[in-house]
Amino acid sequence: MTGPIRIGTRRSLLATTQSGHVADLIRDRLGLEVELVEITTDGDRSQSAGTPLTETAPQGTGVFVSALRDALLAGEVDVAVHSLKDLPTYPHPGVALVAVPEREDPRDVVVARDGLTLGELPAGARVGTGSPRRAAQLGALGLGLDVVGVRGNVDTRIGKVRSGEYDGVVLARAGLSRIGRLDEVTETLDPLQMLPAPGQGALGIECRAGDELADALAALDDPRTRAAVEAERAVLATLEGGCAAPIGTLAEVVESDDGDELWVRAVALSPDGARAVRKSATGDPDDPVGVGTRLAKEMLAEGADTLGSEAGHDA
Repeated sequence: MTGPIRIGTRRSLLATTQSGHVADLIRDRLGLEVELVEITTDGDRSQSAGTPLTETAPQGTGVFVSALRDALLAGEVDVAVHSLKDLPTYPHPGVALVAVPEREDPRDVVVARDGLTLGELPAGARVGTGSPRRAAQLGALGLGLDVVGVRGNVDTRIGKVRSGEYDGVVLARAGLSRIGRLDEVTETLDPLQMLPAPGQGALGIECRAGDELADALAALDDPRTRAAVEAERAVLATLEGGCAAPIGTLAEVVESDDGDELWVRAVALSPDGARAVRKSATGDPDDPVGVGTRLAKEMLAEGADTLGSEAGHDA
């Protein structure tokens, strides 16, 4: 192709930072020229207007994806970069997920007043999150917190803590890391307390299916990250078929005596966190979809499909 590779990105600081990271990978590893092309999504417009994500699209987390894919298929950009947790689990015609680079730390973090941890916040403290998954797991901790909804970018959410409107907010560590805001974190949550969203901390690089760029971009794929997120997304895809409950899952490729092993943990909860189905599974990293699907089917057999109603998706 002639000219620089055009990477489509949302206009937010986090999105442009993530796309800039991919641009640097393409320049450094592939020796190709790159430029960023900003795309305004329906999700950005509705968020600016204060409309909840669940009212703008049935998939919730997919609202930030469609405009980038539209631009890709229209030939306006050559590559789209997404937070992988925003990508729907089903394939999109004409689009290929060609690379998942090495993942950032997938855990959730707390930003609270006075440097406090969740356990140090008093009962009744107002903790903000835009995620049903986080809200349910906060409820499951039994700390008596007042979990309230919050929207907006990182500055908006942290600003509600600084102003005293909220006592704390829960955010993804990866996003704060990418924009250089880890100094705001007062606690990093152990996955035993809060399992992240499927794909959290990972980026997805898409291009048009069959594009000559696909083979080159595949060199940016990290096999361990790819195996982990494919397992997590298989858990989500299988549970979504019959489960409206908030879902958290985390997969890791770990070394064992017999070589690499894929370890997957998952939880489905009632919206208030009072009931939960928690399971884990191990398997072959070369069969991540199989391992994740098997785990999810075991969860459904234990009643995961009875936990949720109108629970929504992670944000």
